[in-house]
Amino acid sequence: MNATELADLRRRDAAHHLHPFTNHAAMLPTGTAIITGASGCHVFDAEGHRLLDGLAGLWCVNVGYNRPEIADAVTAQMRQLCFYPSFFNSTTEVTIQLAEKLAELGPPRLTHTLFSGSGSEANETAIKIIRSYWKLRNQPGKTKLLSRDYAYHGVTLAATSLTGLVSCTTPFDLPAPGYVRLPTPYHYLAHTELTPEEYGQDCLARTEAIILREGPETIAAMFIEPVQGAGGVIIPPPGYLTGLREMARRHNILFVADEVISGFGRFGSWFASNLWDLDPDLQCLAKGITSGYIPLGATRISAEIAHELLHGGYFAHGHTYSGHPVACAAALANIAIIEKENLIARTRDETGPYFQKKLQELATHPSVGEARGFLLIGALELIPAGGKAALKPELLLGVKAAAAIRARGAIVRGISNLIALSPPLTITLAEIDELFAAIRAGLDSDFAA
Repeated sequence: MNATELADLRRRDAAHHLHPFTNHAAMLPTGTAIITGASGCHVFDAEGHRLLDGLAGLWCVNVGYNRPEIADAVTAQMRQLCFYPSFFNSTTEVTIQLAEKLAELGPPRLTHTLFSGSGSEANETAIKIIRSYWKLRNQPGKTKLLSRDYAYHGVTLAATSLTGLVSCTTPFDLPAPGYVRLPTPYHYLAHTELTPEEYGQDCLARTEAIILREGPETIAAMFIEPVQGAGGVIIPPPGYLTGLREMARRHNILFVADEVISGFGRFGSWFASNLWDLDPDLQCLAKGITSGYIPLGATRISAEIAHELLHGGYFAHGHTYSGHPVACAAALANIAIIEKENLIARTRDETGPYFQKKLQELATHPSVGEARGFLLIGALELIPAGGKAALKPELLLGVKAAAAIRARGAIVRGISNLIALSPPLTITLAEIDELFAAIRAGLDSDFAA
């Protein structure tokens, strides 16, 4: 694409396209970055740059770009049956196959799946199922929903109310009533003398106090990301997730594992729920279910909840594209790649540990306050010249560093004063070296000037 064509495309973009999660005033003077192609772990932009994608699109392209297996499966499904809804006593074969495959992958109590189009819709669906469940159980007073500070559960009205990021809630006068916020073990920003494990236990104690204050008989469910992604890649300390799960059981509160990011191999297991034995009552999936090739969300529910819904009369929820056959075909092909190439074991035993080694090598960089992660996900907390004590949210060091790193050949996500990483599971050791070389070069630059 020549300079004239690119300028024209950016002009048309500015005239007609409202971007999600974008500061348009900051973007418009230079114009949007336009991605024109991708292969493996790299993407190509309209200016001719080849960039290693250290965020896997948006935490999602687990099997890498341009996989012919998925393209072929999608094409074949479109030619056989491009669409038919799962409404009104109908569905398609491939939709059944995917629901069955998810049940096979675990956790074992999750027997039924309702499909949607995104992680936000998966969480929204979970909320409605939970409200219906408690009504069917003759406990209609259980309506409150618990979620944590720094949580991200989506952008529909109810899912945004679950989200614990003020940048998402404040512009829309949310959360709505009935959403209760819990502390989260973000040790780095806690200003505490406690160890991370001790701080996790402190968060648990404060969580239980909130539950008792609100009244367990009024609380329907607790929504938990095993690792909080968009909130800053917050890694749970030992014992914390187990403590939350036991607390939910003790108080008769449904436990929802939001695995939109953690599902499908990033943590060296099909699901973080399997890895940490969370045994959720509901599980929300998206992103890695198709590696982002086609939009698809999934809300998985336990046999107990399914029994109530299956015997509760007319179930008036779903989307036109729930269980879309093309999306389900993409998901099955994607899962087959993960299985065939042993990407989960490879992440657990080879690339994940190496990625963490390279991440920790940056922990002593003068611009880094903390390096943290788990297998193929990570974050670097950034600090100004004055050190951690001089940190202010408006510095946006992460956003500035992400731009500097991109200029050196790699894409990471800037979140406030940190950068987040989650490359495709197909990344090689050499590509991990390439990614961290670009990160180091970006951090070595005067990115905060």
